[in-house]
Amino acid sequence: MRLKMTLKMTLLTSALTALAFSGSVHSDHADQGFIGTARVIDAKPLYETVEVARPVRECWTERVSHGRKGHDSYTGTIAGGIIGGVVGNQFGKGQRRKVLTVAGTLLGASIGHDLTPRRRGRGHFDRVRHCEVVDQYEQEQQLVGYRVKYRYEGQTFYTRTTEHPGKHIRVRVNVNPVNEI
Repeated sequence: MRLKMTLKMTLLTSALTALAFSGSVHSDHADQGFIGTARVIDAKPLYETVEVARPVRECWTERVSHGRKGHDSYTGTIAGGIIGGVVGNQFGKGQRRKVLTVAGTLLGASIGHDLTPRRRGRGHFDRVRHCEVVDQYEQEQQLVGYRVKYRYEGQTFYTRTTEHPGKHIRVRVNVNPVNEI
């Protein structure tokens, strides 16, 4: 009789201990869940339009002048005026001499001005090529992930991944009782 009572007590203690531990183990597993594998039904790529800068080398040719800088000389105009005035002065007498001197001066100054090197394009020009790198912006489609449709235990689910999952996808499964005490 005593053996029977000891056996019942041991059995009851073991059952209560197992029940106590099973509750805590269950709640730990329920919080963490477990990893399973689901079959991928479809994985559609997701694209996003982005603006991308591409460096481009742009070149152009400029005409550059190499010549005198500053003011042009009036020597040709002055010399032409003096010579024209002297020549005009030689052809007249009296009042006519004054008119021809003035006319010769003006005509000589005009000719001297036209014959100065400035009028003939003094200096020279070179063509110089310049280049610079500038950013040219283009819009392009970039792959940003996949919309994945998968099936686990007869249920269909969707998720988004950064890489193609292949034929199967790993899932975290959490199981919780509907009616807890």
